[in-house]
Amino acid sequence: MKLRQATAALTVAGVLVTSAAGAAGWSPKEWFSRQESTQSGAAATAAAPAPAPVAPATAPNYRAIVDRFGPAVVGINTEGTMKTAARGDNDDDPFSQFFRGVPGRGGQAPVPVRGQGSGFIVGQDGIILTNAHVVKDASEVTVKLSDRREFKARVLGSDPATDVAVLKIDATKLPVVTLGDPKRLGVGDYVLAIGSPFGFEQSATSGIVSAKGRSLPGDAYVPFIQTDVAVNPGNSGGPLFDASGAVVGINSQIYSQTGGYMGLSFAIPIDVALSVKDQIVATGRVSHARLGVAVQELNQTLADSFKLPQPEGALVSSIDRNSPAAKAGLQPGDVILSYNGQAIARSGDLPAQVGLAKPGDQAKMEVWRNGRKETLTATLAGSSDKLAAAAPASASRGKLGVAVRPLTDEERQEAHLRGGLVVEQAGGAAARSGVEPGDIIVAINGTPVASVPELQKRLEQAGGQAALLVQRGETQIFVPVKLG
Repeated sequence: MKLRQATAALTVAGVLVTSAAGAAGWSPKEWFSRQESTQSGAAATAAAPAPAPVAPATAPNYRAIVDRFGPAVVGINTEGTMKTAARGDNDDDPFSQFFRGVPGRGGQAPVPVRGQGSGFIVGQDGIILTNAHVVKDASEVTVKLSDRREFKARVLGSDPATDVAVLKIDATKLPVVTLGDPKRLGVGDYVLAIGSPFGFEQSATSGIVSAKGRSLPGDAYVPFIQTDVAVNPGNSGGPLFDASGAVVGINSQIYSQTGGYMGLSFAIPIDVALSVKDQIVATGRVSHARLGVAVQELNQTLADSFKLPQPEGALVSSIDRNSPAAKAGLQPGDVILSYNGQAIARSGDLPAQVGLAKPGDQAKMEVWRNGRKETLTATLAGSSDKLAAAAPASASRGKLGVAVRPLTDEERQEAHLRGGLVVEQAGGAAARSGVEPGDIIVAINGTPVASVPELQKRLEQAGGQAALLVQRGETQIFVPVKLG
């Protein structure tokens, strides 16, 4: 089971409304008049229809699901060797705590490792789905069926980008699962997991869907299904069933501070896994499409800066040179609102859709630019195609609070930028927003800047907030700044 670390915070807000009335003097007529008015208002309030209560749902028949589909769930044991980094080598890496649930961390020489996980049979001829990290570095894979029979398995292929692997055992007339549609799954729906946590075979746990379309660091191609189903190391690769008993996902990851389940688990949608499986069975490999953009999440300040009605879409922060995005005319500061007719609500929605397309597919995008919508079309490239990445750059106070200078010719050449301003000192609003000396301000609210007068002009036009496109090292990102 892949492990991830997270923290959570809860906030509670309340509203108290009070009223008071004075009574300096009164008369019977005035008193009755007030009473009639009060009763009339109360009657009107009482007449307003209250929301109807939600009818309680019947709990799924988990016992029937386990009886019928449990035999199609398998345990997987692996043996192999792996090279591990020296302990502590990655202590400064913020992602070093996002590690896979495989024993044997520490040491530099190849060491023998044994692993375990789960899987499920999707073809009577012995085709099995599991996680790529379950069989990673494995020289021998053993599949154990629910009736205790064991088979040596061949790894037909695996795709680390989606964490899906396809196995094959030499057997026929095997029990299989029924496949469902994760798009019909909603937050609050019942779900059930079956697997081998810590080697305890055929263990069933249940819960609900707690979120959909989760984007996690390093897994851009997968819009995860988040649940509160208890899964632990050994559950990796096992099926996630809906209330009807159809498989809607592959249990893949957990967020944890302890190494065990803490209430957050993530499953790969089954349609993503089947797309990978079909490619592996047909060709032995997986190809992912590539658009060639880096995107980031929008918040309210950024949305206001770009005059968007609400913070939705994927904000383009940088574009690879000679990429499909560049050829289609996409620019940093564009907000992609839809992709081939599918709304992009969050930035993570875009890479998931692009990565599951095929190289050569057409991508029709609705883009927000300069306060209005435009439509652009790109022809997607393959993920293995060599594309020139957005190049790194070497890195008037006013209401922004920065001292800047234009890039030299040499710096522009090195960074492949037409313009930009190097931040030499940062304070005020810019520093509060995270701007640092050495950063390059490339644009404000989507408009490039190459001189101090241009910067001052754009800031005056920005009003109360501005979206700075800043390049730091090899990364470009929009930084929302509240001015004044």
